[in-house]
Amino acid sequence: MLLTRLGSLNALEKTKPSVFWRKWVGEDPPSADSEGRIWALVRHDTLREGIHRIYFRLKRIKAIRPPWQGLIPLIMDGHESHATYRRHCAGCLERTIHTEQGDRVQYYHRHVTAILVGKDFPLLLDAEAQQKGEDEIACAIRLLDRLIGWYPKAFDIVMGDALYTDPRFYQSVTGHGKEVLTVLKDERRDLIQDAKALFAGMKPQVFSLHATQYQCWDLEGFTSWPQFEKPVRVISSVETTIIHRQINDRDEEKISAWMWVTTLSQHQATTSTAVQIGHARWDIENHGFNETSNAWHADHVYRHEPNAMLAFWLMTMMAYNLFHAFFHRNLKSVYRDTIDKLFLARVIMSDLYQGLPLPASRPP
Repeated sequence: MLLTRLGSLNALEKTKPSVFWRKWVGEDPPSADSEGRIWALVRHDTLREGIHRIYFRLKRIKAIRPPWQGLIPLIMDGHESHATYRRHCAGCLERTIHTEQGDRVQYYHRHVTAILVGKDFPLLLDAEAQQKGEDEIACAIRLLDRLIGWYPKAFDIVMGDALYTDPRFYQSVTGHGKEVLTVLKDERRDLIQDAKALFAGMKPQVFSLHATQYQCWDLEGFTSWPQFEKPVRVISSVETTIIHRQINDRDEEKISAWMWVTTLSQHQATTSTAVQIGHARWDIENHGFNETSNAWHADHVYRHEPNAMLAFWLMTMMAYNLFHAFFHRNLKSVYRDTIDKLFLARVIMSDLYQGLPLPASRPP
């Protein structure tokens, strides 16, 4: 269902008459209701073992290669799969929404996902559901502790958005012997104020990559973050990109400003390298969440039960990894250039429907 992107258990149930199931499974699949009950009992570790096996096989054949800078990043981020005012379960998180009609209690589920970004394609490694009474950072640290045990040498640096610029997260990452890089925001931080004061008297480094020109300031040795005992490095980047607008056939100048804090030294990553690594954080938004939500129905609630919801998400991650490994490793480059991934998913789906018996013809 997930590999062919059917989108629902009911759609899967309608393929029961297909000879595909008897050929490959040996019997018909269970009903949609039975599937939901079964997935509520599935052990998450068995699914994580499947994801780890895919990673191990790809790593063994050297299919997971580091990007050009030589550092493989692990990107972590939280994602809210759904929110509702009506249905809720024992694992639902709650928040109060202020509306014109009064306060309403909203129920939602959130998980933290980790994605490994290699040279050719990303791999979704693991996910952890956020529990009641804890914030996203506590959930991410619990996930990181498990990832270090399962993938001790898979990544070199851990990345996150501005929320992960938290001393607890930095202490956890560096305690495991890994480097960390996160977005730096919040003008109230002493670290930002000190960095901007020093950058004001510096001449920026100027370089161009593709259609973007960068002006960067880069200093290390900041100790203005007392909650994190080690000195850190701050990088500021003002980026100018020329965009051609088709609506009026004119070029438009787009300017954006970024700041990052990291434990990477300038010897480990130059300014331009660190800036490009920092922008790689968007891979988890583009590949990890946007693609899986829009093309893989990852946000669909197949069964509103906490164990089942995390199990379906882990299975989606497994299907995602298998599909991309097949697409990049088994297909010739000429074929990859002529089709898109959605077309290939439809080709795989055709196996299910080709085995369905034709409907009986109606009498005249």
